[in-house]
Amino acid sequence: MDTLKNILIRSLTGIICVIAISGSIYFHPYAFLLLFALIVGLGLWEFHAFTGHRAMRLLGTFSGIYLFAASFFFAGGYVDRCIFLPYILLLQLMLVRGLYLRTENPVRGWMIALFAQLYCAGFLSLLPFIAFDPSTYEYLPFYVLLIFAFVWTNDTSAYLIGSIFGRHKMFPRISPQKSWEGFAGGFIVTLSVSLLLAGLFPGLLTAMHHWPALSVIVVVFATWGDLVESLMKRNFEVKDSGTLLPGHGGILDRMDSVILAVPVVYIYVEYFIRN
Repeated sequence: MDTLKNILIRSLTGIICVIAISGSIYFHPYAFLLLFALIVGLGLWEFHAFTGHRAMRLLGTFSGIYLFAASFFFAGGYVDRCIFLPYILLLQLMLVRGLYLRTENPVRGWMIALFAQLYCAGFLSLLPFIAFDPSTYEYLPFYVLLIFAFVWTNDTSAYLIGSIFGRHKMFPRISPQKSWEGFAGGFIVTLSVSLLLAGLFPGLLTAMHHWPALSVIVVVFATWGDLVESLMKRNFEVKDSGTLLPGHGGILDRMDSVILAVPVVYIYVEYFIRN
């Protein structure tokens, strides 16, 4: 009974997240800005909490939100690159703040705070550069939606297939539940979905091969993203990054697959689709 209840709670939370994220991305660029600035902020707040480095949590959270907002307004052509200058000062303030903390290992604190900026804010701050066309500054959310569609397809299919057929553990020391069968299942299903979409919407990408290429990129790096966060949680001996999302844990538990996929999709889009 408890298992069924957990599945229902997890499914309901997942459906709400899918609707909220895809709706915000598609509805309006400012809805996209507000949602992902919130995600970045909550992710940083969680990260500083479960790593035990709360002293810089407020400064770190504000800095990450500022970086995402600055990236949005710069990528959208609203402002020039000077908008990033205050962020450099915020990073320096983190170093200065460490001078006044009476901790046994202040260097470790600096490393955690700066890594949090890269992991929770830096990678996700590339999303606006994917969403806005760099030559016209037109808001084109298709690529961002595609990232999430492929991540959700992979996560769901890998979980279901791995639960039924999983026998060979992928990374038992990091994620005991993740299996090669689940990975293969997620890979095949996501690749199949990309080929189906390519047939249904042939004009959305400049060439048909970009569909499966993007799906492969997302599956591989989304899997690594999940493992990276699992390793961090094991290192800090926590089960979930937070408790905000019933059945899923925290924001980072929900976004871990996306975080590592975003930079590689951005590189692919810039070099192979837009150029």
